[in-house]
Amino acid sequence: MKTANLATPTGLRPHLAVLLLMLLLTPVALAQGPGGHAGHHPGGGPQGAPGPTGSGAPGAGPLGTPGPKGPGGMMDGMMEKMGAPKPKDLYPTLMSLPDLPPEKRLDVLKQASQRMNSGTALMGKGLDQLSEAAPREDYTRMQEGVAVLKEGLAQYDSGLAAKRALVEGKAPRSVAVEWFKGEMNLLPPAPSPEGGTLGGPSFHLFVILILGVFSVAMIGMYFFKMRRASDLLVRLSSGHPTASSDSATVTESTPPKIEEAVKAAVPASSDLATATESAPPEIEDAVKAAVPAKSIPAQPPEFPEMHSKTQPVEKWSGKLRVCQIFEENPGIKTFRLAAEHDVALPFTYYPGQFVTLALDIKGKKVQRSYTIASTPTQLHYCALTIKREDQGLVSRFLHDEVKEGDLLEVSGPIGKFTFTGDEAESIVLICGGVGITPMMGVIRYLTDIGWHGDIFLLYCCRTTVDFIFREELEQLQERHANLNVFATMTRAAGTVWMGLKGRFTAPLLDHLVPDLTTRRIHVCGPPGLMSAVVEMLESLKVPKELIKTEAFGPAKRPPAKPSEPPKSPKKESKIANPTVAFKTSGKSGEIPSNQTVLDVADEVGVDIDYSCRLGQCGLCKVKLLSGTVEMECEDSLAPEEKEAGLILACQAKASADIEVEA
Repeated sequence: MKTANLATPTGLRPHLAVLLLMLLLTPVALAQGPGGHAGHHPGGGPQGAPGPTGSGAPGAGPLGTPGPKGPGGMMDGMMEKMGAPKPKDLYPTLMSLPDLPPEKRLDVLKQASQRMNSGTALMGKGLDQLSEAAPREDYTRMQEGVAVLKEGLAQYDSGLAAKRALVEGKAPRSVAVEWFKGEMNLLPPAPSPEGGTLGGPSFHLFVILILGVFSVAMIGMYFFKMRRASDLLVRLSSGHPTASSDSATVTESTPPKIEEAVKAAVPASSDLATATESAPPEIEDAVKAAVPAKSIPAQPPEFPEMHSKTQPVEKWSGKLRVCQIFEENPGIKTFRLAAEHDVALPFTYYPGQFVTLALDIKGKKVQRSYTIASTPTQLHYCALTIKREDQGLVSRFLHDEVKEGDLLEVSGPIGKFTFTGDEAESIVLICGGVGITPMMGVIRYLTDIGWHGDIFLLYCCRTTVDFIFREELEQLQERHANLNVFATMTRAAGTVWMGLKGRFTAPLLDHLVPDLTTRRIHVCGPPGLMSAVVEMLESLKVPKELIKTEAFGPAKRPPAKPSEPPKSPKKESKIANPTVAFKTSGKSGEIPSNQTVLDVADEVGVDIDYSCRLGQCGLCKVKLLSGTVEMECEDSLAPEEKEAGLILACQAKASADIEVEA
């Protein structure tokens, strides 16, 4: 729901418009009266006021010659600071006209005529400048023309006032003072038809009283409506029916509770759409409580707390939509998977976990697990970065057949190869090839949340063409001082690579990471690289509990058993392989020492889910009913699962008869 302008309910808008109009009109009512200006200048008034731009007091010298400094000179300085026009020579003379002899009056009349002629010439010059500058849009020249026009008008006006004083017989001092008041906007307002003036003390008090009453009424109405809305919320939460209302017409599909909530908080003239947009937060909460859950847009799921010692979230399964596909490098693509209809993902995950895809390829259902390379802080999608393997059935299908908009069967998240920043104060990530994907999930997450521990990424790949996420890692390293990236190329010959070359060695690891033996270390990549790195770490005396591994690569079946020549009955009786019985399906088969329970299940036709065949995904968990097994890797089994008798079919080997639930 949109809640625009929550601070001003729809019902108050007309009243606030009236209040704003009255406030704008108030300065008119508060204009100064006839004696207002004199009140600010004690002792001043028409009798003692100097001319507007004069520079002398009564008794000043001839026209254009300032007399001794006095109140008039002080007023000149004050008016000049206030921004009044520059002093004009004629008005000091006008102020002293009653004391001049007749011959001096004739001289003033002559100079007044000259001043009018000069003003006319200046006004003509200003008009010419404006007419020339306007077509060219020369604003500087236009402004100069306006200034000349104003100067000419002022000279003409002063000369005209002097002539009026002499010709009409008016008192020159009165003409000068009247002109000064007009220039300074000090003339009293025009009288009303009844003869009074607007703006007396009584009128001011009346206006203030009206505004005060209006403000109190508006505040009271607002709190009254908020109280009604609060009472309505209480009734809605308790399930009591609300009273009917005839205020507004609402749509037929609007639930009654929403209609009542909106009608209680908005005027009757408002419709439902406008009311809900401008409703306060209390009404929005009422609407959310009354609308059925299926009609409320999906909200992003709450991000769970990170606890690495437990399985983060429950496993989810369903369909996700391929919203975007990017080519990171030749033969490597990133697939972004989002919810089918909602904005947010239907599950949350830890950095380093993976999901399993179930694909229908040529009529056969195939499952593969891929690590999530995106960060859990990105709630809209999860990203899978997948390399196209020439012999990989699923990877070739994803690269060649899947397109944006397709729906994929997904289950997860799964895996405990995670790091959230709570487990240790620093992290070392050693990887090779596409094994960088779980490391990128960790790096993106830690940099997103502003984690301040040391992050070391040691990445080994063949050439710079295979360097995945290179540009992003460079940008992250520039922005985060605690991120240290070291990359080495095994086939750098003939390229422009200027960094490390060759495979990782124990001295190199010890050199790149200070205090290596005290840091938590994650290793991921092809099985050969991973086993070699683990041996190096053990040779450097890194405690085993600090080393976490996850094999990375396509699921591989064990090589076929070599054919053996026929054996004599006596030898056959001496050599007998143990058997594995599958209780649920009622099938059984021999389990040689080099095969696993999953291998035997494939041979006899027992369906057991699997993906990695490396003991990492945990999809092949089955319950051991009798006998004992040995497993090279059991990382995906939790302690409670081991106690419950669960085993990994892809890792379990037996030297005696066993029975499993499959």
